[in-house]
Amino acid sequence: KPLDERFATAFEYSDCWVEDARLVVLNARDAAARGAAIMTRSTVVSATPEGGVWHVIVDTPEGRRNIRARMLVNAAGPWVEDVARGRMHLNLTEKVRLVRGSHIVTRKLYDHDRAYFFQGSDGRIIFAIPYEEDFTLIGTTDAEHGSPSVKPACSDAEADYLCAFASRYFRKPVTRADIVWSYAGVRPLYDDGASSATAATRDYVLKAGAMGGAPYLNIFGGKITTYRKLAESALEKIDTAMGRTTDGWTHAAPLAGGDFPVAARDSLLAELQAMLPFMDAATVRRLLRQYGTECRTIFAGASCWEDLGGEVAPGISARELDWAAENEWVRTADDFAWRRSKLGLRLSAKD
Repeated sequence: KPLDERFATAFEYSDCWVEDARLVVLNARDAAARGAAIMTRSTVVSATPEGGVWHVIVDTPEGRRNIRARMLVNAAGPWVEDVARGRMHLNLTEKVRLVRGSHIVTRKLYDHDRAYFFQGSDGRIIFAIPYEEDFTLIGTTDAEHGSPSVKPACSDAEADYLCAFASRYFRKPVTRADIVWSYAGVRPLYDDGASSATAATRDYVLKAGAMGGAPYLNIFGGKITTYRKLAESALEKIDTAMGRTTDGWTHAAPLAGGDFPVAARDSLLAELQAMLPFMDAATVRRLLRQYGTECRTIFAGASCWEDLGGEVAPGISARELDWAAENEWVRTADDFAWRRSKLGLRLSAKD
């Protein structure tokens, strides 16, 4: 029993799990498959309406581009205000409130697959979630974040806060020595004038308008758990501005590799294990979580590591890296180890 013996009763409910690193790239891949141009490592320099059309200047690794758009959607997250005021030159009345959420990843604190939600004496709640099989994720904090130009990071004070908070519930205290990694993200909340970061609304707000006859949509807020509803709402406003009818098709559309029912997960895992008998079970489970049914294509015809170009790092083949570079915009080791997966938790510098 991992919890302090004082705690004997709990309430249970079901929720969903998602790997945020995969969710982002899979949405980008889905957009690309439907005709979108994905430009990574690119910066919008300016957006100017002319004759009812937006002229957007973008700096890309290949050089500067001038893009014409009938409508401009500003979904810049923490930078939404910066883009609206500084690049689009809008007289914006709405404001964004930046709230930093920090997390710590510790060595595995318990063996079962359930998550815990704990309430603190300050009225906040935190969670402890099984993470990447061998770790536990603890979060999150709510702290004001002054500028999107400042890279968010979990501070020592936030790490101490999360350790102390969790230690009030776990039988064995959680200490800084247990932390193997920490990270922080910035929530671009709509500024509703709440007195504290914790009290600020988590609802998204969509503001449509036009400048010089060119329509635009600014998106404030939003989070993983409601991102598809946000997208549907945004498409309704886009279609209205474009004089089209919304068909609402996305609710039943799987992302790449996700075209199988949840109940088929075990049979798909068995299929993949039979297909790749030279890989250990943990690697096969990781590949299924990362690529789903696309594993059938990515690793087709392989009967040993040599068929995949060799094992370039523990559990990672040259073919997988090549595929990620070609299909998921991977350019650096960090892209693959942290931004397309969380393999960085297991890789060392020599790997």
